[in-house]
Amino acid sequence: MMFLEFFIWGSWFVTLGTFLGKDLLADGSQSAAVFSTQSFGAIIAPFIIGMIADRYFNAEKILGFLHLIGAVLMFQMYNSTDFADFYPYVFAYMIMFMPTLALVNSVSFNQMKDPEKEFSSIRIWGTIGWIVAGLCISFLFHWDSAEAVSEGLLRNTFLMACIASITLGIFSFTLPATPPTIIKGEKVTFSDILGLDALKLLNNKNFLIFFISSILICIPLAFYYQNANLFLSELGMENPTGKMTIGQISEVLFLLLLPVFFSRFGFKKTILVGMIAWALRYTLFAYGNANELSSMLLVGIALHGICYDFFFVSGQIYTNSKAGEKYKSAAQGLITLATYGAGMLIGFWVAGFVSDEYKLSDTSHDWEKIWMVAAGIAAAVAVLFVITFNQDKEDALKHKEEVS
Repeated sequence: MMFLEFFIWGSWFVTLGTFLGKDLLADGSQSAAVFSTQSFGAIIAPFIIGMIADRYFNAEKILGFLHLIGAVLMFQMYNSTDFADFYPYVFAYMIMFMPTLALVNSVSFNQMKDPEKEFSSIRIWGTIGWIVAGLCISFLFHWDSAEAVSEGLLRNTFLMACIASITLGIFSFTLPATPPTIIKGEKVTFSDILGLDALKLLNNKNFLIFFISSILICIPLAFYYQNANLFLSELGMENPTGKMTIGQISEVLFLLLLPVFFSRFGFKKTILVGMIAWALRYTLFAYGNANELSSMLLVGIALHGICYDFFFVSGQIYTNSKAGEKYKSAAQGLITLATYGAGMLIGFWVAGFVSDEYKLSDTSHDWEKIWMVAAGIAAAVAVLFVITFNQDKEDALKHKEEVS
């Protein structure tokens, strides 16, 4: 289940920027509109989960239903020949897909006796699925080669995702029963669904700074999702999608190192390393090329593990520690809404605007300037965080909690 869930996402999302630019001739603002559908899906997902999945139907059945609808929409995306046709289908698809990320977790957790120990060994198969999708695109089917892209073969990624969606949709109905978590008749408020009760955490100055930084750091993150594959393709790098899987391999490795780093250096230094890594990777992208300096691009891709794990996973751990038992779920939901919802939405539009500003022609961009803008934003967020976040206060509170 987890393998197929992320195989589907990795099958088309990584190469989406290249497809939009090369096949649909979309400009930066149009690409931003398409990528922003992920954010709208993330914003709407809690309502689907909170109002339907948690109250009326088994999670595995909703998972199957959403993926089967998704397969139909994905097939329509495969058949679309211009932006106007494509956009409604991708918007509808993301509304269907984003809730499934929570549903696969629900199905998994329901089968576990000790989720904290068992979940990581299950979730890692999602990352493997994403990696395999990228390797298939580059090394098995060669859909992202210059010749294939020029012939319009990159749209086959949507067909691959469609077939995988049908497979997971059918398979989901065979999964162990995961009944609704809310007792019939129990009232669920709007604030419960969105995790708004966790807003009380923002009264803590350090958590507020982290919260704001989480939203802002999503702006450079959006540059990567929206532009990286198109950037590598325009530079002429061979098998760009397959090589981008180095980032997911790195993610797995640094996820294993994170607990050691976190316990030894603390939250502030860990998350700061993640921010600095964003600025460094984009600087490497700005000055690297597909020839003698290709190693700079590969190192930039490999930094994804530090960029993602050291900031976002560390942030989830920090949020969990601050929320307490009462607000744990609400706090994680709030952070997800702030980052993948608001943060990424802002980020995609900024990335689209900057891409249009430095577009040289229909087939080229001034990538050095684009990536340096992203690096500058990441560096500015890092400076803001290091100046305003009070680690001494955090350490004092932690010591007080340990003593009590």
